[in-house]
Amino acid sequence: MTDWPILSTVIFLPMVGVLLLLFMRDDTAHGRQNVMIISLVTTLITFFVSLFVWAGFDGNNPDFQMVEQYYWLGRGITYHVGVDGISMLFVVLAAFLMPFGVLTSWNAITVRVKEYMIAFLVLETLIVGVFASLDLVLFYVFFEASLIPMFLIIASGVARAASMRR
Repeated sequence: MTDWPILSTVIFLPMVGVLLLLFMRDDTAHGRQNVMIISLVTTLITFFVSLFVWAGFDGNNPDFQMVEQYYWLGRGITYHVGVDGISMLFVVLAAFLMPFGVLTSWNAITVRVKEYMIAFLVLETLIVGVFASLDLVLFYVFFEASLIPMFLIIASGVARAASMRR
């Protein structure tokens, strides 16, 4: 395999979509549609890149594969990611399900679309990071940070349901 950091690419590719969304306006119907299109394209590209993880995985090797390790914060705390047979499937599955989440919310989310999609893409980054992390502190950071966008997504769904009952 090459020296291309494929796992870091899959983990942080949704953040490229977040950066694009930060500079967009969603105050018109056309702007909201563009936000949804960029979110969908970002999740689809992330899924297709995650297929390289699956294709490059050697099922006969029981070790962690596609390992990347960079020193972070010193004293043994590292950015250490890799996949084994189970986590590789979870990385691909998470990337596979995210476009369906965007498509499901296409007509359901009509207000604060940009904020919702930013939270959704950040959640994708954190979920894939949880499945690929090999360092306990990194796992903890990804896992705990995933609660924030999850809360925002759930809260927007609850607010929408409450407004529909009125």
